[in-house]
Amino acid sequence: MAISLDKAFGMHEQALLVRDRRAQVLSENVANADTPGYKAKDIDFQQALVNAQSRQSSSMQRTHDGHFPISTATRHEVKFRNPEQTDTGDGNSVDMNRERNAMMQNAIEYQTSLQFLNSRISGLKKAITGTGQ
Repeated sequence: MAISLDKAFGMHEQALLVRDRRAQVLSENVANADTPGYKAKDIDFQQALVNAQSRQSSSMQRTHDGHFPISTATRHEVKFRNPEQTDTGDGNSVDMNRERNAMMQNAIEYQTSLQFLNSRISGLKKAITGTGQ
């Protein structure tokens, strides 16, 4: 009986990739906190996850079953964020408190998905080797 890794890992594989991309976007916001005219960005996690899952399910024509499914479709999940603070006069919309909170929340959710995947991999290893309690 074949083990389906897509079924074993569920959406957590894509969730890790989306959370990684969100961490990059939030880091860009922090790095540009003093850049005049810079507009803070964020990723709509739900939409990005739906897009990632659809990219995984719709694949290019493969010549061999062992090849990875790849999609060339690009999605634009990164959006400008509506500022919650008043304009400081330079046009920058980065709120450092909001960025820190978003980065911390994103890191916690990334770790949660990672722990889930680690426990799944551990369970699969035990099932394959026949060991474990």
